[in-house]
Amino acid sequence: MFDAAFTPKRRTMLLSLAGVPVLLSACAQTTDDGGSDGGGGGADEALTVGTTDKATALDPAAAYDNGSSTVWTQVYGYLMNTKIGSEDGKPEPDLAESAEFTSENVYTVTLQEGLTFANGNELTSEDVKHTFDRQLAIADPNGPSSLLGNLEKVEAVDDLTVEFHLKEPNDQTFPYVLCSPAGPIVDAEVFPADEVLPDGEIVSGKAFCGPYQITSWKLNELVSYEAFEGYKGLFGTPATSKVSMSYYADQNNMKLDIQQGNIDCVWRSLSATDIEDLSGDDAVAVHDGPGGEIRYIVFNFDTMPYGAKTEDADPAKSKAVRQAAADLIDRQAIATSVYKDTYTPLFSYIPEGLPGNGTQFQDLYGDGEGGPDAAKAKKRLEDAGVEIPVKLSLQYNPDHYGNSSGDEYAAVKSQLEADELFVVDLQSTEWVQYSTDRTTDVYPAYQLGWFPDYSDADNYLTPFFVTDNFLVNHYSSDEVNELVAQQRGTEDPDEREALFVKIQDIVSDEISTLPLLQGAQIAVSTADVQGVTLDSSFKFRLSPLSK
Repeated sequence: MFDAAFTPKRRTMLLSLAGVPVLLSACAQTTDDGGSDGGGGGADEALTVGTTDKATALDPAAAYDNGSSTVWTQVYGYLMNTKIGSEDGKPEPDLAESAEFTSENVYTVTLQEGLTFANGNELTSEDVKHTFDRQLAIADPNGPSSLLGNLEKVEAVDDLTVEFHLKEPNDQTFPYVLCSPAGPIVDAEVFPADEVLPDGEIVSGKAFCGPYQITSWKLNELVSYEAFEGYKGLFGTPATSKVSMSYYADQNNMKLDIQQGNIDCVWRSLSATDIEDLSGDDAVAVHDGPGGEIRYIVFNFDTMPYGAKTEDADPAKSKAVRQAAADLIDRQAIATSVYKDTYTPLFSYIPEGLPGNGTQFQDLYGDGEGGPDAAKAKKRLEDAGVEIPVKLSLQYNPDHYGNSSGDEYAAVKSQLEADELFVVDLQSTEWVQYSTDRTTDVYPAYQLGWFPDYSDADNYLTPFFVTDNFLVNHYSSDEVNELVAQQRGTEDPDEREALFVKIQDIVSDEISTLPLLQGAQIAVSTADVQGVTLDSSFKFRLSPLSK
């Protein structure tokens, strides 16, 4: 079993925050997916899960979004995972039999015996090594390889033993990284070592080792799951053997289906108004859980006004533009008018409920109390010699983060333009294209949301602010890199929290991203559905659902 002596000493669970207006859904239609009857145990009555949250890739090396990760959670095994219903988010062995630090720089995992993939191939240490080697080799700009920044190499000692050699010692986050989107174990006989595998080949290759296998796949239309009887991991045998996930283009249709009993559960993405309305409907149940979702604006340091690759590049002017934008944002107004206070203002990079949470963006910007200050923004721009009004191209996504994104970014545009300090060209693009464009310098400033990979404050720092981060926004700071590495290797919780604060003080001055709002997990189910569990793993699991 996992050696508790090497677990992080402080893992504060995110508190149940304000409710989130985005949901994933599980539908109540019984579907015949044409699959075999040979799945694991569970109820005979099928469930269908509906969502507006699109997936981008079935290959874990090719995506880093909540929609894709939700699919991976069902069909891939992880070395470590978080027990369903966990209150502290502590990793426990999943495919692993045990896991521990065997030296300061080596984390050793022993696999369970007799593990297989759904295609019958044995799952050994070579598959584990292959999994992490290919993440680093492919390093897809839309993938999660940035989570493996501290991984030096992986060694397969024998068929059941794997050693992870780390660059920096005593990494308090590494057991959590193994639970993250960088952690799904793939079949070395199916997945190539240095390129992404198309979805269809993964499905036809039956390269699955999680609670479920996929029996049919139509990207962002319908996915059919069937329990995989060879799964020996932490989640156990699924309560329902066949589940389908149906993807909606319109959240209003999804709301109607849950009200009418055509779907069983909704998880991402309904509006705040819909959630409020459904809360009064006896035919459904609204579930909430510990949160950690954040919403924010990303600035591209190369292409934003006065960015490094613009004709009038000027770092001081570019920084003044970012800081002036921070002076003008009224988070509470957006939270109330757009989200009916189902989100709350976020004034630091680490959300409330985790060590290191602060009020940097309240203290440093605007009126000092969380509100906007146009005079302060204007002086900041004038002092830097910035031409007013600033012309800013701002992009948002209308389908991945819910229909309310349009209202949210209309409010941001209005706030920036209210005193004629900015002229904002606001545009939108659907997620499949958006996820590619944002990493190829198409957008000078753009919307993103973050759904934590694990319940540790590091997950709000490392992916965003280390060099070659997943944002690909060209922000880099040697000082921040050093501090991030230092906090990962710090065991004393108070010392580590002090480092969290120091890092945030630096990046709050530089503003590579501008935090806006934070929220919690919410799901809606029909009254007869059991097992909806929203916990500190921040993962939506199909395996406990039944009716």
